[in-house]
Amino acid sequence: MPFLRFKGFQKDFIASISPDIIQEFSKLTGVVQEKVKIELLLIEQLNNSPLSLEILMFPREQEMHDRIVQALYDLLNAHGFGDVHIFFILLSPHLYYKEGQPLKTIQSESLTIT
Repeated sequence: MPFLRFKGFQKDFIASISPDIIQEFSKLTGVVQEKVKIELLLIEQLNNSPLSLEILMFPREQEMHDRIVQALYDLLNAHGFGDVHIFFILLSPHLYYKEGQPLKTIQSESLTIT
């Protein structure tokens, strides 16, 4: 956790830039690289849908979200993808479950949320 989900991209491209994305995301957020998940959502476009990157994570300060988007946009733009829509889907530790327990409960038992 967190999850970075790409839509509309080619698998080979995402696989080739995944190490750079993970490294940059980890550096900006302090989340260890092993916890950053990259996914490629295979969708069937029914109209003119844009390329997009959904970032599912727990809320941070607005400035952190802004830095994350700018860094990922810069990386994608350098590869010719300057028209990507990037947005966050913010998760709640009270509504995120691991082993049947809300993560907020697990955290209070000494697990750090990332």
